[in-house]
Amino acid sequence: MYSVGGVSSRIYKERLQAEGMGTNDNAVKFLNQDYEELKRECLESGRLFEDTCFPAVPQSLGFKELAPHSSKTHGVQWIRPTELSNNPEFIVGGATRTDICQGALGDCWLLAAIASLTLNDRLLHRVVPHGQSFTDEYAGIFHFQFWQFGEWVDVVIDDRLPVKDKELMFVHSAEGNEFWSALLEKAYAKLNGSYEALSGGSTTEGFEDFTGGVAEMYELRTAPKDLPRVIAKALERGSLLGCSIDITSAFDMEAVTFKKLVKGHAYSVTGLREVNFRGSREKLIRIRNPWGQVEWTGAWSDNSSEWNGIDPAEREEMNNHMEDGEFWMSFQEFKRQFSRLEICNLTPDALSEDSLNFWNTIKFNGTWRRGSTAGGCRNHPNTFWINPQYKITLLEEDDDPEDDEVACSFLVALMQKDRRRYRKQGQDMHTIGFALYEVPEEFRGSQSVHLKKEFFLRQSSRARSESFINLREVSTRLKLPPGEYLIVPSTFEPGKEADFVLRVFTEKQSETHVHVWSVSVYLRNASALLCSSDRDLKTDGFSLESCRCMVSLMDVSFDCKMLSNFCLSNSFKLNNKLHQIIVARYSDGDTIDFDNFVCCLVKLEAMFRTFRELDKEGSGVAELNVSEVGRFLPSVHLYFSKWWNVKLVTR
Repeated sequence: MYSVGGVSSRIYKERLQAEGMGTNDNAVKFLNQDYEELKRECLESGRLFEDTCFPAVPQSLGFKELAPHSSKTHGVQWIRPTELSNNPEFIVGGATRTDICQGALGDCWLLAAIASLTLNDRLLHRVVPHGQSFTDEYAGIFHFQFWQFGEWVDVVIDDRLPVKDKELMFVHSAEGNEFWSALLEKAYAKLNGSYEALSGGSTTEGFEDFTGGVAEMYELRTAPKDLPRVIAKALERGSLLGCSIDITSAFDMEAVTFKKLVKGHAYSVTGLREVNFRGSREKLIRIRNPWGQVEWTGAWSDNSSEWNGIDPAEREEMNNHMEDGEFWMSFQEFKRQFSRLEICNLTPDALSEDSLNFWNTIKFNGTWRRGSTAGGCRNHPNTFWINPQYKITLLEEDDDPEDDEVACSFLVALMQKDRRRYRKQGQDMHTIGFALYEVPEEFRGSQSVHLKKEFFLRQSSRARSESFINLREVSTRLKLPPGEYLIVPSTFEPGKEADFVLRVFTEKQSETHVHVWSVSVYLRNASALLCSSDRDLKTDGFSLESCRCMVSLMDVSFDCKMLSNFCLSNSFKLNNKLHQIIVARYSDGDTIDFDNFVCCLVKLEAMFRTFRELDKEGSGVAELNVSEVGRFLPSVHLYFSKWWNVKLVTR
């Protein structure tokens, strides 16, 4: 027995993931490029690698300010490090924060994330694999690994870098002959479609793509009292931290304040220290500017008078560990000067083996599609209920002895996929968020729950994201009593299409369920969602094409007659993918007319009846021998078949 094309790609992918595919140790090959194989071919042929998937052409630079023929790209050449330096090296003396200097690209958010990555060798080499150099078996090919929406991908590049006026255009190292950071940026640009696609972003985006972790954001003007403890614990655990100053207008972008802080610029947090200052304890925080040149000039800056008020040995020890662009400031000043702090908490696979604190992590992949699952936020009550719904069961309350509240702590993170790649088409991040509702008593214990419009009109949410915002990810730390809850992720406006990944991180044990559509219920509610009410239904009968379709679907005996016992009494249970295909096939995006409505029912009836007939043992797998292939597959038009588990049996 062997599988054929009827076995869905989704099932195949799930099997690969179960076997470890997509982990950092067994990353998915981006664009199916195999680093080892390509390198071997280059070494055998004696040629340097040239990447046809991300070629050295103007289109790889960008599409607007860096578009072909723009002033910023005029005179750009793509040159290998071996042509730029007499002694190029991949990493010189270990990767450090000074290896990341910003060029002519607004990706300081990415540079801040890379700088934080260098503080943890274990994390760094998950992204920058060992064994790469310009000497041993050099073939002009390098590779890097990034976390992307639930799985690690291995990205292959050639080492041709964009150069203008004999200088690297973008990120570079303070060491003129060191190139790991420039090559890492190129691999990330390839992953996102172009260099310009990296312009502008949140540090947490880089944090997560380098670790697979989950990010939290704190507004510093309303920060919790225990924020110093949160930061200290995060630094101890190897978490990545970044901070920034809000801008109020486009004129503020990269503007430098009176004390030399840059607005709209991403900084990384690299340390926290409490010192004895003039008889009292003073909390200090260490910050780094990826630019390396512009530093804070206020209290506790380099050579400021405050340093004379602490123990000289402590002062020397603290300043000996400073890098270029790095500075100390008081924690209170930090909260006044900066707008927000971003922390990326690491998942268990990224933590060291002796770590005691682990998140329990659950992941859902979902889709918003116009006309089927893109219902918008609660401001749109007529369509909000059609959004995907995910059930979680919180089983164990926290065991914090200092907290008397009986509640479960967890974190919900909603991330939209691949939006940077759509920038060429003028698209960008959607405004996204989520809400949580307690499952009604009559549905508790049920795995298949999809609450309808009436429920959301009557009930308010138990928790929700702090805001709807046009970031790649929205995350919120929550506490709720043990129980069953539905998470409803959505875009702010209905009809916005995107793929997303929803992650739930719990401190204690939990259970989750993905909703499976009951299509009979869905079609009964179609009047509310897709068409008029029954009273307004008007039809002149079925078109000739609809009649042909229905006859062919029900004619399993090939005598061109409809089955006499045909009825539409079944309740069809479909996964979200198949539900979306149905809507895409039978609606015009907003409505389903009566012809298509009935054709859809007929097709579902035929599909399910045929599958049950083939699934002789009730195993959930339909088995066909060679003679049955011709008989059954045409009768149900199995372009749907890739979502069904079908096997060809040969004996």
